Amino acid sequence: MKRSFLLSISLWLGGLKAPLLIKVGWQPLRLTGCFSLFILLFSLTAFGQTIPAPKDTLGFTPGDDRKLASWASIVDYFKKLDAASDRVIFEEIGKSTMGAPFAYATISSPENLKNLEKYKQINARLADPRLYQPRGVGLLTKPAVMSDILLGKTIVLITCGVHSTEVGSTLSSMLIAHRLASSNEPEIKKILDNTIILLVPSLNPDGVDIVKNWYDKTLGTPFEGSEPPELYHKYVGHDDNRDWYAFTQVETQLTVDKIHNVWHPQIVNDIHQQGPNGSRLFLPPYMQPVEPNVPKQIVEGYTELGNYMAADLRKQGFQGITTNSTYDAWTPSRAYSHYHGGVRILSETASCKLATPITVKWEDIRGGEGYDARTESPNFGPVWKGGEWHLRDITNYMTTAAFSLLNNAADNREKWLSRFYEIGKEAVRPRNAGEISGFVMERGVREHTIANILATAGVEIGNARTLRSGLAPAILIKARQPYFAFAKALFEKQVYPDLFSAKGQPIAPYDVTAHTLPLLMDAQVKPVYEDVPETKTRSVALMDRPSPSEWPCPNSHNYGIYRGPVPSMDEGWTRWTFESYSYMIPSFSNTCVRSVENFEIRMNEIARKVQTIIIPDQSPNQILNGYAKGSMPDEYTGGVGKEGVENLKKFVEAGGTLVFLNRSSDFAIEQFNLPLRDVTKGLARKDFYIPGSILRTELDLTSPIAKGMPKESIAWFENGPAFELSEPPAVASGLTSNTEQVQPPTTVGGTDKIRVIASYPSDPKQILLSGWALGAEKIAGKAALVEVSMGKGKIILFGFRPQYRGQSLATFPLLFNAISQ
Repeated sequence: MKRSFLLSISLWLGGLKAPLLIKVGWQPLRLTGCFSLFILLFSLTAFGQTIPAPKDTLGFTPGDDRKLASWASIVDYFKKLDAASDRVIFEEIGKSTMGAPFAYATISSPENLKNLEKYKQINARLADPRLYQPRGVGLLTKPAVMSDILLGKTIVLITCGVHSTEVGSTLSSMLIAHRLASSNEPEIKKILDNTIILLVPSLNPDGVDIVKNWYDKTLGTPFEGSEPPELYHKYVGHDDNRDWYAFTQVETQLTVDKIHNVWHPQIVNDIHQQGPNGSRLFLPPYMQPVEPNVPKQIVEGYTELGNYMAADLRKQGFQGITTNSTYDAWTPSRAYSHYHGGVRILSETASCKLATPITVKWEDIRGGEGYDARTESPNFGPVWKGGEWHLRDITNYMTTAAFSLLNNAADNREKWLSRFYEIGKEAVRPRNAGEISGFVMERGVREHTIANILATAGVEIGNARTLRSGLAPAILIKARQPYFAFAKALFEKQVYPDLFSAKGQPIAPYDVTAHTLPLLMDAQVKPVYEDVPETKTRSVALMDRPSPSEWPCPNSHNYGIYRGPVPSMDEGWTRWTFESYSYMIPSFSNTCVRSVENFEIRMNEIARKVQTIIIPDQSPNQILNGYAKGSMPDEYTGGVGKEGVENLKKFVEAGGTLVFLNRSSDFAIEQFNLPLRDVTKGLARKDFYIPGSILRTELDLTSPIAKGMPKESIAWFENGPAFELSEPPAVASGLTSNTEQVQPPTTVGGTDKIRVIASYPSDPKQILLSGWALGAEKIAGKAALVEVSMGKGKIILFGFRPQYRGQSLATFPLLFNAISQ
């Protein structure tokens, strides 16, 4: 039981001189006369102050200029709120990647908090209507459903701080919690009575401190408000918002395991920030396209709620609000709830420079896809004229939008629960003839990896009696279950629509266009359209999740990953991949991967430290030049430089190996004067555009780099190069045709030997496997993976990301083979 400040007052008849009984804790005090009234008023005031304000812990009010909070102080505040309020429960549910407490608050009325288990059970039944079916009875028990809808509460999950440089949301979490805990306004009491709020102050606690420490270090300098020169999540940086179907990171796993799957929220409010010069606030509905497996009730729900919030904020005088623009609802990597019965309300508020105010001039205001920020329109307005923009403006927009959402959730409780139930009811209905009835997967490491993902998402997995004659029982995913749409979205080939602006330019997706796991992981999955019998043992034994393990480095390091001062998410993903999947590399015993930094390259110290260096996906300019002088403190400026390039050449010529991933391959071509050309360079977007798609490749299996690979594989293509020789056609033919014609390796210039390991099909229609590929003919027959011999060493150029977001297990062997030959 929480300790409460109990106050009871008994006034005797006879006016102000009557004795006053005040109970503080359990000790009564008897007072008389006018002093009694003074004590009464003082006690009532004191009672109101027992709920601590954020300032009492932080020393400032969240939203104050140039003030950021540490994660420890935020946790401390929520703990004090928990201790003081019978409306708040704050609990730690695990540790972050770097060992910080990962926690969330449950906020509701005291009566609701006493009955949390009851409401969990109600919501679980509404999420899975099969639980209403008495054993042996096919019809749903409608009275039980209606009873749950009448008794249940709208479950609202508010997530903050997934992107740690978007500092407003984590600060706003304390303002939201304090008002809910302390206010006795009718509006707040209504919200507390009708909803249960799950508030995550930060989905990336480590980043809270990374950003604060950098901000405090640069406060009062010319670099105040700059972003830190390191990833604000140890491995994935900004991509921690792209992990909601692969579940690679511990923060995502904790949120899904301990919050989403326990509570099944009807509404998720994911609070973000966007650039400073566009709209002041984005709210749904989302622009097209919507991923086809998102239920129509979800689209209806986020459209209704987003429009309600936008109208409400406009009514309150907020400006610069846009809907139905900029952000789509295509990829499940950002929308777990859309496949689990809950609408995701993404809010994006304009940023300042971390906690430092800015001034936005009218002439610098610009719109985005679907709106003009200087012109009022049905989905934008009223127009914000520019001026000063403070952190307080950000927290005001965020908190007001959050309470608008909570008001809607409270006022429409029965509607939200009914809609939620209808989604579940549709999911578990019997399938008609010709409809997909499920998927079956063969058994293998990669198939079990996918099974792990599905199990994390609450998808039921069983065993099929047969898949093909002579094989062991297959893994079965039946359609008649609440979250089959999640599995279906990940298993199907994506067909992204051709979307063009009025000027004929392709409209960019907000993220990527493909997420087909069987292709990314080379897993054998097939749909079935008839009922597949299950074995008696329905559950499938799952493997442990891959998790990073940093090895103690011996004196000699074999492998290095380039880490420049300009943070690269691909560098972080590369580290995570090696630390999580090292068991796939036999030669990794008694060795480790270390970071290689600019000073080591410029000082020519690399040869005695590593044998192979991986240069992750990064622009050639960032690798060569880094941060410009004056844009960051001197110790963070500059890249490898011309001197570093010469040292890298010497490293290769002496027997080292350089492996370049995706855009960094262009750096190698340019700086090492390789006789290769990136055929995508200089192409207009309207002629060639592949924004995150899965392409088919053909491999030369005689190469050690392709050891253990199938003849046909994939490439994750996103802003990458494709190669051909820059020599005359007679010499270049090996690189402009199928790999079957590239044996033996082509020799160029008498000394440099170039060998194609992977290329794209010569038929453009065969290139795209999933996603969107505009102008695929531009890369037909071109090389996707090339090995260049130089002196005693070699350079390996990937035109794609073989370790894409820790998901592309199909091409992990190419990377591992490339460094361990």
